[in-house]
This record gives sequence, structure tokens and C-alpha cells, in this order.
Amino acid sequence: MDTKPFYIDLAQARAVLAEIGVEITERQMKRAAETDGQGRRKLPFFIDPIEGKLKIERHALIDAYRRREVGAERNLRPG
Repeated sequence: MDTKPFYIDLAQARAVLAEIGVEITERQMKRAAETDGQGRRKLPFFIDPIEGKLKIERHALIDAYRRREVGAERNLRPG
């Protein structure tokens, strides 16, 4: 199934995360979109070439959280 990309801004990204139970503040969202000293971001945001605003593909955002969840589950110590 090939779906079209759906790009969202910072506020919409916060809403998507809230839908999956991840409540973060506006400031936390902005920090995740900022570049670090090496020019990398915590989440795959990019500057929209038309609007000049930060955007992220909706499924890329959700996938980033799911990958971290899977990684955390793999790092569990057996009880």
C-alpha cells in the first residue's frame, strides 16, 4: 500500500503525538526540531521550501517513536 506523504507543522506534530498518548509542550516540540551543533535534529523535521516553515512527514514522526519503543523493548533486562 503506497500512501502519499502528509506533511505537518510543529503544532500539528504535537497534536499527532497527543493522539498516540505522548503529551509534550510547545517548547519541547521546538527543541526536538532544532538543530544541534552538528546540524542534526532529534526528529526528521525539514524546512518547507515554499512556506519556509518547519515540517515533518506524519508517518515519519510516528515511526520515529515506534523505533525508539522497539529499541527500548530490546534493551530490557530479563526479569
